[in-house]
Amino acid sequence: MRVSPKEDKYYVSQYINGKQSAFQFLMNRHQSKVFGFIFSKVKDRDIANDIFQDTFMKVIKTLQNGKYNEEGKFLPWVMRISHNLIIDHFRKQKKMKMVRGTDEFDIFNLISDTSESKENEIIRSQVYDDLGKLIELLPDLQKDILNKRIYQEMSFNEIAMQNDISINTALGRMRYALINLRKLMTKHNISLTI
Repeated sequence: MRVSPKEDKYYVSQYINGKQSAFQFLMNRHQSKVFGFIFSKVKDRDIANDIFQDTFMKVIKTLQNGKYNEEGKFLPWVMRISHNLIIDHFRKQKKMKMVRGTDEFDIFNLISDTSESKENEIIRSQVYDDLGKLIELLPDLQKDILNKRIYQEMSFNEIAMQNDISINTALGRMRYALINLRKLMTKHNISLTI
């Protein structure tokens, strides 16, 4: 199958094969979307520039090390890298306290955007895709209980009855499923924050 020069994967392939200008083309093609997304979250041009540069440094490193899996999703992949770097930025700053009456203000609230921009849709899709892949790595009993509880919205009582187990067993399996999901997220360096 021939790849059209209009597709990102054409330029990714060209860059991997040593054509430096191909990466410059990719960066020029997507920089306004990526930078705009970053800036919309951090609200500071200097910080946005730093995260933007870190994003493309990570992209370059991954491409040069041959660790990029081409699935025709170059932009969503880049957006996810920038999203994770934004999360890292806010984590480094920990919690910033601002007084709003007597309430504490958590900086993480700033990055939860309720508008459904194209970038948010891309990231949301990637997060759900990542979550699905992680769930598939769980042991069958944990996978089953997680699917029934979250996707089928069954109560623990319903799950216990359907699986002919006690509620405590159902709760225990759910607990271990969540613990194992966290371990898998750390192992695969995946952030499931939207």
